[in-house]
Amino acid sequence: MTESDLTAPFAGQGWVQIGELLLAFALASLIGLERQLRSKSAGLRTQAIVGTASALMLLVSKYGFGDVLVAGHVVLDPSRIAAQIVSGVGFLGAGLILTRRGAVRGLTTAASVWETAAIGMAAGAGLWLLALVVTAVHFVIVFGYTAVIRRTARGRETATVLDVVYASGRAVLPQVLAQATGAGWTLASLKQQDGGGEGWSGVRLELTGPSGDGVLLGRIGAVDGVHSVTVIGDDDLE
Repeated sequence: MTESDLTAPFAGQGWVQIGELLLAFALASLIGLERQLRSKSAGLRTQAIVGTASALMLLVSKYGFGDVLVAGHVVLDPSRIAAQIVSGVGFLGAGLILTRRGAVRGLTTAASVWETAAIGMAAGAGLWLLALVVTAVHFVIVFGYTAVIRRTARGRETATVLDVVYASGRAVLPQVLAQATGAGWTLASLKQQDGGGEGWSGVRLELTGPSGDGVLLGRIGAVDGVHSVTVIGDDDLE
């Protein structure tokens, strides 16, 4: 692209650039949908915005300053804005990381936001093949590696969130907590909820303990008076 091309009224605003923005939007939305379906804090909307905005910022860096270029006096360094995107998304990711009682949660979600920004930057830079490859690699990591970790890291701690509905007035909750602690889990938080009907109570339990919650679900489900046990979400502690 020549200097005259950069100073044209619609420089950097053609179908190629629009396609790069839409590619960033589509790939970021795929990652966001995966996060949304797994009930993570940064879901479809957050990831889509991060990826599309990153692509736009990179396109602004590439084409937005062509009218101020002066040969030998004013030069353009597109990498400067790209570096600032990385720093800015780092602050956004830090806000997604939670620490509670020594357990760190949200690292994978924060990393996915950083990854989405990188995919958006690649799409905005015209490196569409790299953007597609990294998006595919994301799904290999979150699905393939999760299965591998659950099979191999038996002793590793995880956090899990359960919704338990039980009969009211029968001292069921103390028995539920006893079963959880008896299975090696530690209670991180407890929140009372609506049981969904007269005579039923509900509670949301956040627990940390040994990898895999199959034994835990079986023990709680076997308590007399427990109506249902639902897994809301879990994250490996890192």
